[in-house]
Amino acid sequence: MIRIVLSALLLGAVNLAFAAGGNENLEQSGANVHDMASVQRGASMFMNYCHSCHSVEYMRYQRLAKDLELTEEQVEENLIFGDREITDYMIAAMPSESEQWFGKKPPNLTLTSRSRGEDWIYTFLKSFYLTEEGWNNTVLANASMPHVLWRLQGIQRPIMETYTDDAGTEHTRIARLEISEPGTLSPEEFDGTIRDIAAFMIYLGEPAILQRERMGIWVLLFLVVFTFLSWLLYKEYWRDVKK
Repeated sequence: MIRIVLSALLLGAVNLAFAAGGNENLEQSGANVHDMASVQRGASMFMNYCHSCHSVEYMRYQRLAKDLELTEEQVEENLIFGDREITDYMIAAMPSESEQWFGKKPPNLTLTSRSRGEDWIYTFLKSFYLTEEGWNNTVLANASMPHVLWRLQGIQRPIMETYTDDAGTEHTRIARLEISEPGTLSPEEFDGTIRDIAAFMIYLGEPAILQRERMGIWVLLFLVVFTFLSWLLYKEYWRDVKK
């Protein structure tokens, strides 16, 4: 029985690793979901650059106002576009023909931070480069999406290198990416922008995280006090019995 349980846990861990695409060569995002200013900036960037194609269909706009310390008026003015209502689910405005344009429907991003991780999101959004065939990405090769943030980051080009494998065969690979045309943001500013988006996507993956961790402190304090009172009660009940 124990072997079966351990095998199941190992298989689940392996499947999760494959689903997440591994974490090799990923940069540390430093995203902090408890930095409310960062999450608010990330929400603005996400809604302006990502939400037109990608849905967050398990989230309502109204929930953003509640969790991100915004008024409903601020959400309606800055984060809702088109004819959407504050009580609507966050469905992308992309028309149904999008599957024909991109080869498949743009995925729902609600749980991306939980399936991939914030470091994957951060590295992916930084790793687009331009070739004669169009945009590509070192984290997710031949991704269907274009680099929607290229005006901010600029245009990156791949610098190639040659290496020899164990069989003595030569191959070429991307050694690094270099900015050939600068964007409107400096590299440091762009990194901060992507970090904000990653922080917002952590929140999307678990909206209750902001309240859950705050409540967790009080729950632990309650358990400590309850344990102490239980110990006092135990001592009182057994004081005469032990005599």
